[in-house]
Amino acid sequence: MPHDVSLIAILAAGFSLALILGFAVTYLKMPPLVGYLLAGVLIGPATPGFVADVGLSMQLAEIGVMLLMFGVGLHFSIGDLMAVKKIAIPGALFQMLVATALGFFVATNWGWSLLGSLIFGLSLSVASTVVLLRALEDKGLLDTSNGKIAVGWLVVEDLVMVLALVLLPVLAELFQHDGANATSGNFTELLKPIGITLAKVSAFIVLMLVIGKRLLPKILWLVAKNGSRELFTLAVIASAIGIAFLAAKIFDVSFALGAFFAGMMLGESKLSKRAADESLPLRDAFAVLFFVSVGMLFDPQILWQEPMKLLVVIFIILVGKTLAAMALVLLFRYPLNTAATVGISLAQIGEFSFILAGMGLAMNLIPNEAYSLILAGAIISIALNSFLFDSISPLINWARKRSSLARELDQRMDPLALLPSSTQQSLLTGQVVIVGHGRVGKRVLEKLRAQGVSCVVAEKDRSIVEDLRKIGTPAVSGDASDPFVLIQAHIANAAVLVIASQDSIDVSKMIETARTLNPKIAIFIRARDSEEIEIYNKEGWGQSFTPEDELANRFYMEVLKELKQTS
Repeated sequence: MPHDVSLIAILAAGFSLALILGFAVTYLKMPPLVGYLLAGVLIGPATPGFVADVGLSMQLAEIGVMLLMFGVGLHFSIGDLMAVKKIAIPGALFQMLVATALGFFVATNWGWSLLGSLIFGLSLSVASTVVLLRALEDKGLLDTSNGKIAVGWLVVEDLVMVLALVLLPVLAELFQHDGANATSGNFTELLKPIGITLAKVSAFIVLMLVIGKRLLPKILWLVAKNGSRELFTLAVIASAIGIAFLAAKIFDVSFALGAFFAGMMLGESKLSKRAADESLPLRDAFAVLFFVSVGMLFDPQILWQEPMKLLVVIFIILVGKTLAAMALVLLFRYPLNTAATVGISLAQIGEFSFILAGMGLAMNLIPNEAYSLILAGAIISIALNSFLFDSISPLINWARKRSSLARELDQRMDPLALLPSSTQQSLLTGQVVIVGHGRVGKRVLEKLRAQGVSCVVAEKDRSIVEDLRKIGTPAVSGDASDPFVLIQAHIANAAVLVIASQDSIDVSKMIETARTLNPKIAIFIRARDSEEIEIYNKEGWGQSFTPEDELANRFYMEVLKELKQTS
């Protein structure tokens, strides 16, 4: 085939096979990502038939890495991490340490180098952002407290891997010194490259935080004011790839880190959601090419040549990581369901594993066998992850029936689910119970407190409950559809219930509990649209409002006010 159509051949074969196989695996309840990897295997050199240009596909994969990391940066939130920092930071570090140690131990026993073994262990320690977010979203767990812990955990893992990607070239250079230099005691000379690299990375980060944080959102806003959708999309993509390229050329920072910070800086803009939406199709397309390119490097022979090694890898990913995560979550006195959800959500590996292992392979730090084992472990763990999620409830029910310890762990009470005994009883009579402390609930609470009205907040996010208690506001942690939560909020003595959360499915359960314990209570409900208002009115549940109606009323009043002034 002529060289000038190699790119077209890769795009045609890669996208077509990815579509067919991605669509096929969804019928088996597997993520489409499995199909994309298999598509790469089919057009790779390890399988017969058409073989794509591996060198060209790697460049396309590099663009895919940049856009993937740009998307991670756009959605990265320090606030989300801080909300669960007490469990996510130590949990992620502990789990990564356990998985890395297990991988390092088995790899050294297989005769691999120390640095290669370290890369292998690290590659098995980090979960896939794409797989985890999709799995939590599909199961309706993304906005739950369990989901937030898992996402915060993942953010910490991603940050550790970003640091690993930065330091890997320097560590590779250090390990390439001969034995005499390595043992001469001249550690200053050996560690100098690490200091230089960290200085360059620090300079890049400072530049992005001081200048990029202010400049990039302004540029995005200027382009948005032009009104051209194409130019806005172009500005977003140019920022991602341009900053990644300049970061690599000027600061010797990896493309991945440069794109990640570009996403973080644009995430500070009020146009971040639009930037994410506009760049999503291109990011998704190149993400597909990234996974296809990764699959091209996979050698299927590893499945029958080294089955025992593959079983060890799968054991580390599915069992070692899960048990380490569950143990630490339980140690922090969370219930068994939370431990199982967090542990299983992280029982897979993905894009960061491929990026790190790919760098190791390119630098001849790990053998081809290691890369194939990592990729095989990724494909199998991703394919099984959805089934493992579905098994959480049955397994917990099974364990509760047969183990008193499981029952005790599952019924473990979160201290924040109980109001402190020191709470004044005068605050728990005739009070307003507010469910949800989001944008609406927060403003309702502020206005009521300004008028001296006693309030109790029921909120799923534990960190919000902690913050409210620090300023003297009674608050309980938990899902208000559970009667126990409203009982703890003293709903029986309340004058008003304000349901400010968006969990419309659970509204009926909240109202049933409130009316059973307090038949005369007044209820106000936040509705998402006019259809929900009709349902609530028909059921006689209470007065309901939508943000759009209140916005329209505000516009109406301000317009009338302006007309009166000008007449």
